[in-house]
Amino acid sequence: MSRFRGIFPAIITPMTPDGGLNEAAFREVMEFNIQAGVDGFWVAGGTGESILLTDEENRRIADISADQNRGRIKNIMHVGAATTVRAAALAEHAAKAGVEAICCVPPFFYGFTDEQIVEHYRVVGAAADLPLFVYNLPQATNVEITPELMKKIKDGVPQLAGLKHSALDFSNINTFARMGLDCLTGSSKLMLPGLVMGATGCVDGPPNAAPELWVELYKTYLIGDMEKAREIQEKAIDFADMVVKNGFHGNLKALLSERLGIDCGAPRPPGEAPSEEQRAHIVAASAEMGIGRVAVTHGDA
Repeated sequence: MSRFRGIFPAIITPMTPDGGLNEAAFREVMEFNIQAGVDGFWVAGGTGESILLTDEENRRIADISADQNRGRIKNIMHVGAATTVRAAALAEHAAKAGVEAICCVPPFFYGFTDEQIVEHYRVVGAAADLPLFVYNLPQATNVEITPELMKKIKDGVPQLAGLKHSALDFSNINTFARMGLDCLTGSSKLMLPGLVMGATGCVDGPPNAAPELWVELYKTYLIGDMEKAREIQEKAIDFADMVVKNGFHGNLKALLSERLGIDCGAPRPPGEAPSEEQRAHIVAASAEMGIGRVAVTHGDA
């Protein structure tokens, strides 16, 4: 029985004006999504600019996300790093912080063998002893987790629970599902067909700026209203296309800043914030879709 189902926004990492971690804004974005009905978060992943964060920042993000969650949703904390030692240390800390699961990119850059990749995941999984998700993003890592490699990981890593599948071979969603894994599709534009193919949910960046779209899509799918689900998916595609165009990270931060009335900052260099003209355009386009300013409830809610 899957324990990781539904919408897991890949949450941004808000920055202060001087480029540091903005804890208050991170908590606000997280709370907004929780109150919108998401099922969990993919924390400090690609959308969270993890490759540009220090290990200290990643550890602090694990602490913040677990504290803000208070057991209401499921945090999947990314602990991937260029070395096994660093990834295992981050995994150990994430477990102590109180996250519900970890995720990890495969070792990259040097063209490691299948056996070396499995050993990497074995060490990282053992360090946390939490459900482990493989981050299958070959466009960024140059390492594709094929079904054949995943079978080896499954045999060698007892903590393996599933994966975020962002590789281009869409049909592998069904293959991974048949392996008994929680396969979270990495494309929010293809969430509905992914669910039909056997995905248990979705991880992507656009949902953390408009979680209500994907929450409604998932609920509509669950009750079997496929016609309405297709309509919502089409609107979600339009929103995602707008976000991705001309600066993904900057657009997400600009939209969340506008929607929540806070400052989520700019992407960490070498990323750039959108121009004032671009920012105005995406804010206006979002409002035209009915996605505008919201109020987040604070206190014990």
